[in-house]
Amino acid sequence: MKGGEVGAFANKTVFLTGGSRGIGRAMAVRLASEGANIVVAAKTVEDSDALPGTIYTVAREIRAAGGEALPLRLDIRDDEGVRKAVAAAVAEFGRLDIVINNASAISPTGLLDTPLRRYDLLMDVNTRGTYSVLFHALPHLLQGDNPHVLTLSPPLPTTGVWLGRYLAYALSKYGMTQCALGVAAEFNDQGLASNTLWPRTMISTDAVRVHYPEDFATGRHPDIMAEAAARILAKPSGEFSGHTLIDEDFLRQEGITDFDRYAITPAARLSADILLE
Repeated sequence: MKGGEVGAFANKTVFLTGGSRGIGRAMAVRLASEGANIVVAAKTVEDSDALPGTIYTVAREIRAAGGEALPLRLDIRDDEGVRKAVAAAVAEFGRLDIVINNASAISPTGLLDTPLRRYDLLMDVNTRGTYSVLFHALPHLLQGDNPHVLTLSPPLPTTGVWLGRYLAYALSKYGMTQCALGVAAEFNDQGLASNTLWPRTMISTDAVRVHYPEDFATGRHPDIMAEAAARILAKPSGEFSGHTLIDEDFLRQEGITDFDRYAITPAARLSADILLE
């Protein structure tokens, strides 16, 4: 195994946004299984039948997996809230080693179906929210000995295909990628790694089950993203930065060849994710 060895994240502190369910939850539990302290910074504090999971239920799963947890209610549109959450993380665990920009708003709609209030939400949560987390977290990250930023966003486009389908959403997600690449370029000489990660196929989360039930069976389990994240974040930060990674492609480079274990329905034809060319 090239990355993510057992105990690779012992005593490391991870600031994870939007981790009350889905991909964020899977990453939190995966890193906790190797000893990480996980700050679960998300909005959901009340469970529901349709979309189960809160910062508190994930905190319990983190502790059961072997890590320590600090659940914090946070809307990343709130700059002062972000500042306080980062400060609370450092006060609780004494350090900050990894930031995972997972929180995101989604609206796969065309321009005329995306009113300006929705455009503002997408930009405020996705691009500006990512920038805010980076702004407040970087001073602490730069004090670490293997600091990483991982942002869940797609590679930058070479055509206008996705901009032509989902202009506002695509702009906001590509903006997250530009934040990540900008950090990689600006802080590379200080040993900070910044990379992005995006799925090759649909990831079958509870949100997909509720909102896109016809696609649920043709996707993969969030564990594939968690495994890719663990391997990225275990790499030496001074040697692996500035990459826009696709989960399957990256894991193949890591020597993984069995992807059936991640499929919700192994025999099904998998649905490709959006924002990929």
